[in-house]
Amino acid sequence: MSERLSVLKTYKLYVGGKFPRSESGRVYEVTDAKGKWLANAPLSSRKDARDAVVAARKAFGGWSGATAYNRGQILYRVAEMLEGRRDQYVAEVADAEGLSKSKAAAQVDAAIDRWVWYAGWTDKIAQVVGGGNPVAGPFFNLSSPEPTGVVAVLAPQESSFLGLVSVVAPVVATGNTAVVVASEKSPLPALSLGEVLATSDLPGGVVNVLSGRTAEIATPLAAHQDVNAIDLTGADETLAKELEIAAADNLKRVLRPQPVDDVDWSATPGTDRMTAFLETKTVWHPTGALGASGSSY
Repeated sequence: MSERLSVLKTYKLYVGGKFPRSESGRVYEVTDAKGKWLANAPLSSRKDARDAVVAARKAFGGWSGATAYNRGQILYRVAEMLEGRRDQYVAEVADAEGLSKSKAAAQVDAAIDRWVWYAGWTDKIAQVVGGGNPVAGPFFNLSSPEPTGVVAVLAPQESSFLGLVSVVAPVVATGNTAVVVASEKSPLPALSLGEVLATSDLPGGVVNVLSGRTAEIATPLAAHQDVNAIDLTGADETLAKELEIAAADNLKRVLRPQPVDDVDWSATPGTDRMTAFLETKTVWHPTGALGASGSSY
């Protein structure tokens, strides 16, 4: 019996719940930590970035309008799907980051646990950052968090999966939609994440994944008038300054990158990445005429 040829995987973008190739038709070689060829990844263009923003905006109304409990259920389903494809991610992370199988497995397990952690926060973050405010007058004064809108996320360059999950999950857990620029040198785990999202209950367009040159994709996203916020985690210092200036044009929220040496993706993340992309809505309501008992209600 002759030896069969292996079927090489074709990686594609994930935009609007579908898997298009880059509209430019371009690809670039992705290699492992030792320089061995792994795959050809799509080299996204400015047009791909604009298409992703359109998809994210279209999905925002439905996703932000869903109940927090429902968002949590959907995100937990994503974690279930990730668990089922654990071996695939272990292999991809090991190749991408030059790790042993055991260390890669630890990274993947932490990423799945991180996704579950954020899924549990969807219906709890409002109690932490919202609530009633004491005011001097016959009013109820209530503050509640609302999602910012479409968020461009530059994924970490070094942590191809745990770092990726750590920046994407908090954005969508709080009701935002995301355009994610995968790690330039290690995009394969991010592109594979798109396959999981497509087969879960997550509506198309809530998360859109682009691969290619970070600067080339991020520049139009930072200047895009329909992008409401940008996470600069995956940008170096020079690029981050350029993007921050471009983002100021429509007053985007900007989450500045930390020095790479200061980031420990395995540490408990806290709520900072969720609150970074939340707006606070405060409502005043008269209590009515106050009587001897204190209120008319």
